[in-house]
Amino acid sequence: MNKYEIALVLSSKIDDDARTATLDRLKHRVERSGSTITDIDEKGKQRLAYEIQDMVEGYYYFLHFEGPDSAPSYIESHLRIYENVIRFLIVRQDA
Repeated sequence: MNKYEIALVLSSKIDDDARTATLDRLKHRVERSGSTITDIDEKGKQRLAYEIQDMVEGYYYFLHFEGPDSAPSYIESHLRIYENVIRFLIVRQDA
């Protein structure tokens, strides 16, 4: 099992319920990939480095998980179609 981190930026135009629902969908996808979530770090609403889709702020999250080699591609394929996700990055953490 490898350790991974997902850096996630959600739209600032959505309400709390939609943000929670998006995170729940992501958690479900991570678990369906055969992975285990170890930590979720919510950084809150912060200013973006540059404007994206007419937004200057977004909600930042960092999700840490352990999973098989196939997990990042499976999760990425689903993150690409989530409407509320502005940007994401999945990286493997070194041991």
